[in-house]
Amino acid sequence: MPSANTQGAQRDTAAPSAPPPAIELRGISKAFGPVQANKDISIRVMPDTIHGIIGENGAGKSTLMSILYGFYKADKGEILIDGTPTTIPDSQAAIRAGIGMVFQHFKLVQNFTVLENIILGVEDGALLRPSLSKARRELKRLAEEYGLEVDPDAVIEELSVGHQQRVEILKALYRQANILILDEPTGVLTPAEADHLFRILDNLRAQGKTIILITHKLREIMEITDTVSVMRRGEMTATVKTAETSPEELAELMVGRKVLLHVPKGPANPGETVLEIEGLRVTDADKVERLKGINLTIRAGEILGIAGVAGNGQSELLEVLGGYARATGTIKVNGQEIDLTGKHSDGQSRRARGIAHVPEDRHHYGLILDFSAWENMVFGYHNAPEYQKNAAIMDNAGIIEKTEAAMEHFDVRPPIPSLPAKSFSGGNQQKIVLAREIERNPDLLLVGQPTRGVDIGAIEFIHRRIVELRDAGKAVLLVSVELDEIMSLSDRIAVMFDGQIMGERLPAETNERELGLLMAGVTETGGAS
Repeated sequence: MPSANTQGAQRDTAAPSAPPPAIELRGISKAFGPVQANKDISIRVMPDTIHGIIGENGAGKSTLMSILYGFYKADKGEILIDGTPTTIPDSQAAIRAGIGMVFQHFKLVQNFTVLENIILGVEDGALLRPSLSKARRELKRLAEEYGLEVDPDAVIEELSVGHQQRVEILKALYRQANILILDEPTGVLTPAEADHLFRILDNLRAQGKTIILITHKLREIMEITDTVSVMRRGEMTATVKTAETSPEELAELMVGRKVLLHVPKGPANPGETVLEIEGLRVTDADKVERLKGINLTIRAGEILGIAGVAGNGQSELLEVLGGYARATGTIKVNGQEIDLTGKHSDGQSRRARGIAHVPEDRHHYGLILDFSAWENMVFGYHNAPEYQKNAAIMDNAGIIEKTEAAMEHFDVRPPIPSLPAKSFSGGNQQKIVLAREIERNPDLLLVGQPTRGVDIGAIEFIHRRIVELRDAGKAVLLVSVELDEIMSLSDRIAVMFDGQIMGERLPAETNERELGLLMAGVTETGGAS
């Protein structure tokens, strides 16, 4: 039998046990009425790593993270932080447990300074001066340690989106978060800002922080994460090492079938000019000029993509072309000038000129959610002769029949015309809007953010339909904040910044870095506009 000393020596040389997961969720389930958002989910997130969570729209990712951050209470299951069972009834409990969350839509007070936002809710007492002094010192330390430089006295509304995101991260770190959850963090960033964010996340990981990254962008998952978990229909389907998988495999795990990640399309065959824009200017109600002399042309049989960070005039361009806003300048469709004064200018007149419009925000401008699918399918076209029995009565039976055919053609699920629009998933709602506009065989399709909030399977389908329209000899104006989408779909790319066209490029002759610089207002000569 070994002596006590020998046993002690054996214990001293034994390998140290592995650290417990920074986060472990065991058997988490959550239902909202009849909808099972999370079903028996278990996941282990190891310390000092970046762990990605991906899944289709409605897969349950946000619900799961909302449970971890205390917004929802799980129906059953257990949460362990650093191996210790932990109850998280609200966000304050999550913060006390060392969890911070950076939301896709920032939770910042726009007219407060950076410092004021940092201490909001964690003030040391009734007197703010000591809290602000303490925060200033700590902010300086955090900025230096993690590469999160930001002016503490800057007002939030004067900062770029990228700098506002840094403030959100600093808020979490100031509250001593060791675990950071980031929800779609690059959705509003330029490529250069996204690259800088990834450097910050690398630095945070190196300094011992654990990061959970929710994103639908497979390229980002492959670039920045150590491990990735895939969710489908409320369940966890796989957790794999990022280095041991591929975008194609992850897409198949998400959807349950093989998915084409790149749009198959041949070269464009441009024909006659369909849309011609000269000197287009728009001034908003606050007398701020939103479009500053836009010049563009689009020919039949081509897709012109408009790249840019949201808020740089793309929305105003679509609104004018769709008949929702007044402007000055000249717009011609098929050689005929259209009215920009508002006197004879509306969506109805645009449709009569062969313009179809898929708006950026389908809920506010594309659908009436409480109305049925067949009613939504004819909005804007309800006066068309084929939908009328006579001058006073619409042919509802005929509309329902046409809707059934369109739903089959556009793979809308479920294909039930009587269902209200709100009963469909985001991807199927988008298909309803696309079907309504494309089935009218327009000369020009305006399409804004065609795959916003849409899962990867529906993205593939929508992209195919847009390319089919181009190949049928139609002109397409595509606006998207997704640079991958712009690069993949477009035959030509125009970049907008601050209401101006910074330049045009051919996809084969440019790259994301060059487009990103133009999106940030940096011209070919290296100067900022």
